Amino acid sequence: MAGKKKICISLLLVLALNAGMAFPAYGVSAAGKSGRTKVLVAYFSATGTTKSAAKKIKKAAGGSIYRIKAAEPYTTADLGYENDDCRANKEQNDENARPKIKGKVKNISKYDVIFLGYPIWWGKEPKIIRTFLESYDLKGKLIVPFCTSGGSGISGSMKGVKESAKDAEVVKGKDLTDLSYKSVEKWAKKKVR
Repeated sequence: MAGKKKICISLLLVLALNAGMAFPAYGVSAAGKSGRTKVLVAYFSATGTTKSAAKKIKKAAGGSIYRIKAAEPYTTADLGYENDDCRANKEQNDENARPKIKGKVKNISKYDVIFLGYPIWWGKEPKIIRTFLESYDLKGKLIVPFCTSGGSGISGSMKGVKESAKDAEVVKGKDLTDLSYKSVEKWAKKKVR
């Protein structure tokens, strides 16, 4: 009789193990913790265009939103690309430029997925994005870049983002310029599953 009990218990354990593989626990986050995936939408927006895209992602994916602010705000003259001496041009042409940021994300360790938004400046991410990424331990986090652009798209910024987001998983980003909320929602929700 004891032998039959052991066989029954063994079979039940095997069935339970198989059921666990077929139906994984709900709410396992990107970082492997139980509970819901915790999302942060961090964005830099000098003129407000990227802010609009960030708000769409926040609405679609939930979580918290954080605006990356330059310690020295950018003026219209700073963004005057037609002037070679403008601040934005100088920073973009200096590989070591890391503009200072005002403030810091509190408890960044609690987030699993970070949507990271920025405008495209001369085909790349603004250097303040590298400052942001290099300011935190991002090990094990999923970084999802998004941008707004006058035509360059996001591809030219991906190398810099990957280099600066050490030990994080950086996935292919998306240009959200002029995308409808429904399109943004569909894209964003795929990233937090």
